[in-house]
Amino acid sequence: MKILVCMSNVPDTTTKVTFAENNTKFNTQGVQFIINPYDELALTRALEITEKQTGTVTVVNVGLADTEPNVRKALAIGAHEAVRINAEPLDAYFVAEQIAHYAKGENFDVILTGRESIDYNGGMVAGLLGEMLNMPSINVITAIEIENGIAHLERDIDGGREKLDCPIPFVASAQKELTEPRIPNMRGIMAARTKPLKVLEPTGSQANTLTTSFELPAPKGACKLIDVADAGKLIELLHTEAKVI
Repeated sequence: MKILVCMSNVPDTTTKVTFAENNTKFNTQGVQFIINPYDELALTRALEITEKQTGTVTVVNVGLADTEPNVRKALAIGAHEAVRINAEPLDAYFVAEQIAHYAKGENFDVILTGRESIDYNGGMVAGLLGEMLNMPSINVITAIEIENGIAHLERDIDGGREKLDCPIPFVASAQKELTEPRIPNMRGIMAARTKPLKVLEPTGSQANTLTTSFELPAPKGACKLIDVADAGKLIELLHTEAKVI
């Protein structure tokens, strides 16, 4: 069993977001970057599958050299090898294209991604990979078991939970409930230093989208207190200011 896990390098959720270059670029100064949490779930579940069945887990990241500490962390968690495609991840199509170009010659049985990256929340890479690699893709899975070349998957849908069977190879994106993320131990950290990390140069097209500007959400307004006996005033404010009725 060969499993590929796609990994994004994202800002920690405690990061104070600011922008640079006239609000056209995210300011990375002083920002702590982490493995995308959904990708970490995908990695842990991939390791659990290969521990139950013999196999290997490869992590792939589209990113510049500053992403390597988190790529090494993925190796410390347990991935057998890693690939870094040496390019800035400009948009979802570009990232999927780079990963697909690498994966085509590697004969992976399963490709796992997170449901989305927590910085841009696009959620497109899994579907794009499925199309580019001519594989079925299943989004936001909450359970996966593989037996005799068939994957048994579950995912939440409106009003319930859907169960699916899919032959390998396939692409799937990880949702919460899939598993609990692992914390690297000292043995894993030491082993990560000697595990292979291959750096590849990007191929194919450039980004298809251009960010024209970023904008912070408007600050929260002041709280207005209405006397409990003055329901009419509350209705008026909800209509004229909040515009929710």
